[in-house]
Amino acid sequence: MSDLILEAGGVARAFGSGSTRIPVLREVDLALAAGESLAIRGESGSGKSTLLHLLAGLDVPDAGWIRWGAAAPDPARRSRYLGLVFQFFHLVPELDALGNVLLAARMLGAPDAATRRRAESLLGQVGLAGRARHLPAQLSGGERQRVAVARALINRPRLLLADEPTGNLDEHTGEAVIDLLVSLCAATGTALVLVTHSAAHAARCRGSRTLRDGVLR
Repeated sequence: MSDLILEAGGVARAFGSGSTRIPVLREVDLALAAGESLAIRGESGSGKSTLLHLLAGLDVPDAGWIRWGAAAPDPARRSRYLGLVFQFFHLVPELDALGNVLLAARMLGAPDAATRRRAESLLGQVGLAGRARHLPAQLSGGERQRVAVARALINRPRLLLADEPTGNLDEHTGEAVIDLLVSLCAATGTALVLVTHSAAHAARCRGSRTLRDGVLR
């Protein structure tokens, strides 16, 4: 597989202390190339969010390895290499939609005119061209999640990790958000890992695997 964006091998993680440690992940392997999308399904408590935190470099495995491209996860390049979309929108209530998108760009420095134009363009691509100056409280749940998607893509990440991004949305709105995520990532060559409970949403991705008993099957 060429141009690998994300790769993991033998990843294991347990929680607890001493002899009471409970294994959550065992020998997880995966590989994802540019533009590919992978859905990860599993019951609540199966370790899906734990795995996503490891892939994002927010936690470290007890065993195994993870690579972003050719190197290990590095907090210094996280803001540029990957984008994150969560179940909860995590928008700043005092900032309008445009300001929330630009917030991620500020991690790399003060946004210039080109970055502001990109933020406005992304809001247009997610169907919010006329809502850029609206505060989160003035937006629906689906619109807030679209702002979160635009924010995740503002720095042109090579990898996007989405953790139950439709969990707070109704079925119709959730389907629209998943369609948007998959299509935007395919169009930009961004690798996508989608954690979801929905078989229908998983089917929108090129690949689908299930996390069960700590093993990604």
